[in-house]
Amino acid sequence: MPDKEKHPVTMAVRELLKHRVKFGHHPYTYVEKGGTTTSSQELGVDEHAVIKTLVMETETKSPLIVLMHGDREVSTKQLAREIGVKSISPCKPEVADRHSGYQVGGTSPFGTKKAMPVYMEKSVLDLDLIYINGGKRGYLVSLSPSELVRVLNPTLVSIATV
Repeated sequence: MPDKEKHPVTMAVRELLKHRVKFGHHPYTYVEKGGTTTSSQELGVDEHAVIKTLVMETETKSPLIVLMHGDREVSTKQLAREIGVKSISPCKPEVADRHSGYQVGGTSPFGTKKAMPVYMEKSVLDLDLIYINGGKRGYLVSLSPSELVRVLNPTLVSIATV
């Protein structure tokens, strides 16, 4: 189990511990608007394995979470088609913060303030290990994609663009 004195104990970490997920801690120096490029370079891992957590909303303002490879973008048109809504767009940072309970740049899909549907790019399952935000800017956790699926039960979608 993680050493609580050396690592942040965020809502995400509490959720992972509650579900007995085996995970690693990866602090890094947070850079405003540095994104997955900065974290992957600092941690020495492939940006494709760093999964970003994006809070988006439908045309009716219903929030949802999208999990995507760090080196890919989300086709919001394709996502809207796959889930049967008119349109999807990113939430404004303050709205995303309100829905998730996390600060943008530190948003984790685990332990969100509001329960939201989670959509994950299905090719994430092809990876052996992923790095995803642990609920704090400058802090990623590593885990098996199968553990993410076990805890979050995301809907798998094919919405990645380069």
